[in-house]
Amino acid sequence: MSDPRAAGARFELREEPDGTLFIATDGDVLEDNARALVDAFQRLTDSGRDVLLIADARRCGAVTPSARKVYLDGLRSARLDAIAIFGASFSVRVMATLIMKSINLLTERFPLIMCFETEAEARACLLAQREALRARRRIQA
Repeated sequence: MSDPRAAGARFELREEPDGTLFIATDGDVLEDNARALVDAFQRLTDSGRDVLLIADARRCGAVTPSARKVYLDGLRSARLDAIAIFGASFSVRVMATLIMKSINLLTERFPLIMCFETEAEARACLLAQREALRARRRIQA
């Protein structure tokens, strides 16, 4: 069910000092929101850095069909290594999982998606994931 607040009432996207992307949405996820996020994924992919996302979903509404299409199309070329979502409702967790499964089928890439109750848990998991990615790269080098 869609959030009763105005669609796209607030969308925050920022790159944190450690390179992690942070998003927070208050209301529905719109096409422009999805495009901004996919563009950030592509920029990090092109730079060769890890593409890690922490998402504050406490006030997230529905993901509009046009936003889902942007995610599916944009993530064919942009890499996404891991997503940690915190505070998501059941419906948001289900939608995020379905989007990621679609991306997995289309790209044969399998980014890690994890859901947590708190931001601290989400950040701790992403930190561990970053270390695992770095260790894997050292072994491959």
